[in-house]
Amino acid sequence: MTQGEAPVTFCGDALGPGAIVGEVSTLPDTRPAAASGRFPLGGSHGGVHRLGFGTMQLTGPGVWGPPADPAAAVALLRRAADLGVDLFDTADSYGPEVAEELVREALHPYDGITIATKAGLVRTGPDEWQAYGRPEYLRQQCEQSLRRLGVERIDLFQLHRVDPQVPADEQFGALAELQAAGKVAAVGLSEVGVDQIEQARTVVDVSSVQNHYNLADRGSDDVLRYCTEQGIGFIPWAPIASGRLAQPGGVLARVGERIGATPSQVALAWLLQRSSVMLPIPGTANVEHLEENVRAAELALDLASVDELDSAT
Repeated sequence: MTQGEAPVTFCGDALGPGAIVGEVSTLPDTRPAAASGRFPLGGSHGGVHRLGFGTMQLTGPGVWGPPADPAAAVALLRRAADLGVDLFDTADSYGPEVAEELVREALHPYDGITIATKAGLVRTGPDEWQAYGRPEYLRQQCEQSLRRLGVERIDLFQLHRVDPQVPADEQFGALAELQAAGKVAAVGLSEVGVDQIEQARTVVDVSSVQNHYNLADRGSDDVLRYCTEQGIGFIPWAPIASGRLAQPGGVLARVGERIGATPSQVALAWLLQRSSVMLPIPGTANVEHLEENVRAAELALDLASVDELDSAT
């Protein structure tokens, strides 16, 4: 942040548990995830709870192959839905194909649930990822995701990466064509800058942006500011900060001890209060961690804690 520039904290203490963004039912929802408030994300029906779930960790090592216990992964997804999570983020490349298949087994027919998936990365082995954005490939992967998920239209279809070897307008145009054909309800981008978002918006309506972002890595602050101003959902992947800030004696631990929360819960609460368009998708293969993460939606950080976290580097 340059000298004299305003911080990116858009909400501070104003967006606490139960805050509402967008339309909601008149009936109260007492499930933990509901405390995060709602956001009108793309093709979602009545919006989504702002604390979602990411499925990447449900696959095998290196995000390759099936999990050791597929039944446990299915049970975990169902438990997330029981807790009020209604935004599940996945991708064709997780496994590959494995995560989408687990999502269908666990959650189909997705009553009241929004499924976001992605295409644009190919896999050649564990921990190996390569951008591939040729329009015919994106169309092919959309069709395969429709089949694996068991739907006629994908709620949110995201370009996993902009392929530098393919003209960007061709990639964005493929997404627009899929939306016009009724194959996808809403379109999102991943790992993009403000210039790329603006370029994409000349071709297709952009409902969400998914970038790496957490307390320890705020390199996308300018993107977050833009999304907040434009009302575009911002989905931070790897939302729980690790490293020194999360260690004993670190700022997350200090704030957590003061308010009776875990470092992970503090990290997620900080994100939820940072912007009204923030949609964290913490992932885990552990039910206890899942329940801990979802309870972060019920935390309201006081301004002193927010200032302390904002100042951490």
